[in-house]
Amino acid sequence: MTDSLMIIFLVVIVLVGAGILFVIAHGRSGGRTLDMERFRTSWLQIEQQLVRGEESSYHLAILNADKLLDQALRQRGMKGATMGERMKFARDAWSNANAVWTAHKVRNRIAHEPNVRVNYDDARRALAAYKQALKDVGAI
Repeated sequence: MTDSLMIIFLVVIVLVGAGILFVIAHGRSGGRTLDMERFRTSWLQIEQQLVRGEESSYHLAILNADKLLDQALRQRGMKGATMGERMKFARDAWSNANAVWTAHKVRNRIAHEPNVRVNYDDARRALAAYKQALKDVGAI
């Protein structure tokens, strides 16, 4: 009788553990699905905006990439009143959290500092970080 109780106890522990893992995984993505095709189309447009030798295109591409990531985070149900807060909430989902923060800081410099200069390589790195972040949250 004790062997069968032990087996039942172990099965219950496994089921509870699986349930907890499901809730954690489901909660991390917000439980919401994204229109991946719309996000892919938007992303391709952003990549096409970047034109070597045209610094204004670097700024525009970075601003739009940041905006697209923010839309994905909002649709995933990430908490926070600001993009920065949503990024903090989502950081565990990213494979490249430091690169995403660096890209967002570049975006903030573009948005808030007059006469900011961004070179092509920095713009490409920022876009690569945003692209990976969008993949990590399941948007593209």
